[in-house]
Amino acid sequence: VQFVESGGGLVQPGGSLRLSCAASGFTISGDGMSWYRQAPQKAREWVALIESNGDTHYLDSAKGRFTISRDNAKNTVYLQMNSLKPEDTAVYYCKAPGVTWGQGTQVTVSS
Repeated sequence: VQFVESGGGLVQPGGSLRLSCAASGFTISGDGMSWYRQAPQKAREWVALIESNGDTHYLDSAKGRFTISRDNAKNTVYLQMNSLKPEDTAVYYCKAPGVTWGQGTQVTVSS
């Protein structure tokens, strides 16, 4: 079982990025999928969840700016991030219960 995150990069404040999480050996449609992030010298924090029924939930600071979605046919979860702020700078990870953390993808928001 493996998750491979991609789509990170350097973006200016106010910009957008779309992160992808490709799953192998695991069917994303059968479980809730989350995005987490870890900023330098900070604890990892939960950012967003998409439940198996499609319901979504967000960290307060992400509401209205981030959108989690999934494509079951591609077995991939996405995180669309708009209006990015410097405080969004972190390594972003996708996660499902019982699955080992992947390598994450770095997001840097800076002018």
